[in-house]
Amino acid sequence: MRTKILPDHQRRSSDDLSEDLDLSSGDSRAKQSAFWTMLTLSSVIAAGGILTDSTATVIGAMIIAPLSTPIMGISLAAVQRRSSTAVAFVALGCLLVVVVGVAASMVVPRTYDLLSNSQIAGRTSPGLLDLIAALATGFAGAVALARKDVAAVLPGVAIAISLVPPLVVTGVCAGQTSWWLALGALVLFLSNLFALVFAGMIVFAALGLPRAAQRHHRWVPRRAYLMLSLLFVAVLLPLGANTVATVLLANWTSQTRSSAQRWLSHTPGAAVTSVDAQSRTLYVHVRSPGGLPPISDLLRDLEGHVPDGLPIVVDATRGEQIVAGKVGS
Repeated sequence: MRTKILPDHQRRSSDDLSEDLDLSSGDSRAKQSAFWTMLTLSSVIAAGGILTDSTATVIGAMIIAPLSTPIMGISLAAVQRRSSTAVAFVALGCLLVVVVGVAASMVVPRTYDLLSNSQIAGRTSPGLLDLIAALATGFAGAVALARKDVAAVLPGVAIAISLVPPLVVTGVCAGQTSWWLALGALVLFLSNLFALVFAGMIVFAALGLPRAAQRHHRWVPRRAYLMLSLLFVAVLLPLGANTVATVLLANWTSQTRSSAQRWLSHTPGAAVTSVDAQSRTLYVHVRSPGGLPPISDLLRDLEGHVPDGLPIVVDATRGEQIVAGKVGS
């Protein structure tokens, strides 16, 4: 299997990988200048795309973002069991991007609904599927780096693995003091970071790269794997919790829609247009030419299907909003 994925005649050497991924080797001044310049520009572009809700602009920022280079450098250093400055570049790079996001948030009014922006809403509630997709993308990127003949897929990998946009969203949400949204975006970034490091370590280890001389072992392998394990747990727990919450909320929304349809079944011309959840409240949007049945009938039908105490609000399209009350009360 290894020879099929990484054929001997297509494998890149350790020196080639170090030249591409180690910002402190070779012409380090030029490498670092390019890294900081492109990272700053990609952050500004991503901020503009996110605040204007422009998918095309955000994709452009993903393509030119160089943050994956030092992240893969961490994997390479861990496999070769040597010290590296890659961690410092990643940490400082992340700080730079978040600061750009905080600065961008200053142009956003305090009354602005962040979740109405699809670029923000889509990056503040990650789940396990995001981690699975990131792992697959990480392996694709690592294989593309390790082989001489598939480097052309790297722009696609840059688009698929979202690094700079979640950090910008973290900064924007933090600047608006929406700490939970900022935390969600940060968890998305950390899951992508973990995926890249993990995939890189697996692929680079399969290459059989030479390890650093024993006297230069300042990077302890056990410490690298321990840090990776801790990062995995730190990312997996919130992703798993958010996935469970999303599944439960979808189930409650579906149950509420079914109950609301039964509730209106004997009212001519009445229909449920949608059911959505906002701020731990379920909103039932209905269309009715006349009056609505007693709200207590809806709440009674929902008992046992959604948690007791969950607020339900019925919103009629004729402009009237009826606060139905709480289930089980």
